[in-house]
Amino acid sequence: MLGMCRGRRKFVAASLALIFIPALTWLYLSSANFTVKPLPLSPLDPQSSVLIGAAAEHQDLELQLRDVEEHNHVLRREISLPPRVPTHSSHHSNSRQGNQLHTHSTEEGTGDSEAKKGVASGNSSDCVPQPVVNKCETIHIAIVCAGYNASRDVVTLVKSVLFHRRNPLHFHFITDSIARKILADLFHTWMVPAVHVNFYDADELKSEVSWIPNKHYSGIYGLMKLVLTKTLPSDLQKVIVLDTDITFATDIAELWVVFHKFKGQQVLGLVENQSDWYLGNLWKNHRPWPALGRGFNTGVILLLLDRLRKLKWEQMWRLTAERELMSMLSTSLADQDIFNAVIKQNPFLVHQLPCFWNVQLSDHTRSEKCYKDVSDLKVIHWNSPKKLRVKNKHVEFFRNLYLTFLEYDGNLLRRELFGCPSETDHNSENLQKTLSELDEDDPCYEFRRERFTVHRTHVYFLHYEYEPALDNTDVTLVAQLSMDRLQMLEAICKHWEGPISLALYLSDAEAQQFLRYSQGSEVLMSRSNVGYHIVYKEGQFYPVNLLRNVAMGQVNTPYMFLSDIDFLPMYGLYEYLRKSVVQLDMGNTKKALVVPAFETLRYRLSFPKSKAELLSQLDMGTLFTFRYHVWTKGHAPTDFAKWRTATTPYRVQWEADFEPYVMVRRESPEYDRRFVGFGWNKVAHIMELDAQIWRNFALNHLLNNGSSAINGCRQNESPNS
Repeated sequence: MLGMCRGRRKFVAASLALIFIPALTWLYLSSANFTVKPLPLSPLDPQSSVLIGAAAEHQDLELQLRDVEEHNHVLRREISLPPRVPTHSSHHSNSRQGNQLHTHSTEEGTGDSEAKKGVASGNSSDCVPQPVVNKCETIHIAIVCAGYNASRDVVTLVKSVLFHRRNPLHFHFITDSIARKILADLFHTWMVPAVHVNFYDADELKSEVSWIPNKHYSGIYGLMKLVLTKTLPSDLQKVIVLDTDITFATDIAELWVVFHKFKGQQVLGLVENQSDWYLGNLWKNHRPWPALGRGFNTGVILLLLDRLRKLKWEQMWRLTAERELMSMLSTSLADQDIFNAVIKQNPFLVHQLPCFWNVQLSDHTRSEKCYKDVSDLKVIHWNSPKKLRVKNKHVEFFRNLYLTFLEYDGNLLRRELFGCPSETDHNSENLQKTLSELDEDDPCYEFRRERFTVHRTHVYFLHYEYEPALDNTDVTLVAQLSMDRLQMLEAICKHWEGPISLALYLSDAEAQQFLRYSQGSEVLMSRSNVGYHIVYKEGQFYPVNLLRNVAMGQVNTPYMFLSDIDFLPMYGLYEYLRKSVVQLDMGNTKKALVVPAFETLRYRLSFPKSKAELLSQLDMGTLFTFRYHVWTKGHAPTDFAKWRTATTPYRVQWEADFEPYVMVRRESPEYDRRFVGFGWNKVAHIMELDAQIWRNFALNHLLNNGSSAINGCRQNESPNS
C-alpha cells in the first residue's frame, strides 16, 4: 500500500466562534440545591447577537470553558459528600427560589386577533400566581426522526434542550431502522444523567398513514404525529412533540408548565401559523386545506394524550382526512393539513400558544411580527427545506443561535441533576465503581483511566448506502483519522472503490468542519458506500485502538482490510482481495492476508502501476520497504526478498514486533483499547491473531502485465498510526 508523503499539514480547527457570552451561564450549588440559569436572549438587544471574533476574546472564552470544566469536576466530587444543612433563613429563601421556574403568561401572542376567533385561549392574567413544574418531574418529548440527515439534525435540538433543562427528560423517538441505530449508539455513549430514551418502530406505523397522499418533503414520516396516541405508552398522559429542525432558547420546563393552563376540552397546544399559507393568497390559484384563520403550525405541539384518547382522536382525524381528500386529493404540509382540518371543525380542542414558542423561519413567514412585540424568544423553528438559507431580516441572529449548539461540546452536557432521584443506570454505576478503584497516585493513572472512558459516538454521520455482494467475498477498508489527515480521504476514495469504514476523532466544532469539507468535495459526495463514524474528543490521549474498533464494528461485509489513513492501496487491490478470498478458501479457514507495505520520502511520486515498475523504483531508491530505516523488525517477517520473485501468495511466520496490514474475516479479534497514542497498538493485535492461530499469507497482487504489489509511502509518523 502506498501512503502519501505529504507533510503534516494541519487543518486549523474552528474556534468556538458564534457562541453568545450570555450563553455561558452554568451550574452552581446553593444550600445543596442545584440550579442552572437559563440562556437569556433578546434579539432586539444588539449585545445579544455580538459575535466573538477577536483573538483575545477567543482566548478568554476558551479559558472560561476550561474553568467551567474544572468547576464541573469539583461538583461531581461534592455530590458524593453528605449535603450541608443550611444555617441561615436567607439560605432557605434562596433554595426555594432556586427550585422555581419563571413562567410566562400566555397572554402574549402574535398580536393578531384573526386566528383567535372561535378559539378558547385559556390565557390567565399576570397577577394570578403561575403554575410551576415540580423540580424532579419528568418531561416527555416525542420526535419523529428518520434517515441519516435527520439523525444528525436532531442532535442539535437535543443539545439545546439539554443545555437549559433542570428536569429529568424522557425522549420518545419514532424512527426507522437507520435513525434508531444511530441515536441508540449516540445516547448509549453520551451517558447524560437523568435522560431516558425509548424508540418506536416507524415501519410498524406506516400502514396507519400510507393511504394518505402527501406532497411534503418529509414524506410518510411527516404524517406520523397523527398516530402518537396509539404509538406512545397508554399510561403516558401528556407529551411535547417537536420537529427535528427546532432550537430551544430556554428551559423546556417553561413549555411543559403550559399544560396546567389547558381548560375545558382543550387537548392541543399550538402556535398560530406565521405565513399566509392557509389564507390562500400566496400565489394565484393557491388552494390550501381548510384551517381556522391563519391555521396552526405543528412544529411544536402539546398533546394531552389521555384526553385525546377519550375523544377518540384516531377516528376523528381519519374521518376528517378521508372527507377532505375527496376534494384536496393530497396533503401539501403533511400532518399539519390534517390537524388544521380537524381544528376547523372543532376549535375548542386548541389552546393557542404564544408565538415565541414556535418562531417560524421560512421565506414567507410573518415571524418578525412576533419578535417585534416579544423580546423573550423561546423556540426557533427552521421550517423550510432551505433551513439556514432562508430570507429573514434577523436571520444572522437566529443562525448564530443555531450554530452555538451545533458546535457546542456535548460532553459538557453530562451534568448531574442534584437532588432528583433517578433510575439506576447500572452501566454508569459500574463505571464509577471501577474508576473509584483506580489508584490516583499511580504514575500510570491517566493511562489506566483512559480504557474506561466512554467516548460519545455518532455512527454514520453522513448518508450511507451499501448493496451486499452476492458472492460473500466483499471487503471493507477500515481506518481511523483525526482532523490533520482529512486531506487523505479523496485520494483513498480514488484508489479503493469498495466500501470503507472510517472512525474520525473530532470535537463537535471539527465535526461541522468535516461536514462542510465533505459536502464541498465532488469525490466524497459521489461515494455513498463510505461510512463516517464520529468519535468525539475527550481526555488527553488519542484512543487509536478504540477508533479502530468503532470502525470495525460498523463493517457489514464478510471481510475487512485493516489499514491506516495515510496509506494508499494499489489500484485494483479491492478486486484482487476479493479473488484471494476464493483462492485461499478464507471462508472456511482462519487466515490473515498480509499486504506488503512500502514508503517514499518524496513529496510527489509517480504511483507504480505494476510490480515491475515498483521493483524498479525500489532499485532506484525512490521507494523503500515500509519503515526500513527506523523499524525494520516491524515488517521483516513479510520477507520482501522472497516477495520480489513470488508469483503466488506464500506463508508468513509470525515474529515478535510484526505489525503488517492485513485482511481478515469480520469476526476477527478487536484491537486492545488500552493502547493509546503511538506505538505497539498493531503489534499487540497481530500477536493476538497469531495466538488464535490465524495463519498469515503474504499477497502477490496480479495485474494485467504480470504481478504487482500493494505499495505505500509515508514521510512522517502520526498519532493516527
